Amino acid sequence: LQLVESGGGLVQPGGSLRLSCLAPGFTLDDYAILWLRQAPGKGREGVSCITNSGAGTNYADSVKGRFTISRDNAKNTVYLQMNSLKPEDTAIYYCAANVSARPICVMTAYKYDYWGQGTQVTVSS
Repeated sequence: LQLVESGGGLVQPGGSLRLSCLAPGFTLDDYAILWLRQAPGKGREGVSCITNSGAGTNYADSVKGRFTISRDNAKNTVYLQMNSLKPEDTAIYYCAANVSARPICVMTAYKYDYWGQGTQVTVSS
């Protein structure tokens, strides 16, 4: 399973971006998805996750109320809508996948087996 992230870029504080995670040639119906980020000089941080059905989601406290995760299984795509962006959101954002039909998802990176290459998000004026 190969994951591809897109949608990153440079945005001013207060702006918005929508990241996408897709798996060309594969269906993501059976996979829970985690979005993580890694800022320069910092460790990886789980940002948000979503269950395979889309019914369950979870968010880091730092992004609650600003970020929204969603998925369109018909398009094999998971989205991360990021609003009210702050400079501290600057990082490389990765999506990761794991086969799971559980009604809850976990924010722990090592639980996920498949990773994308990441997309850079820079929040700066």
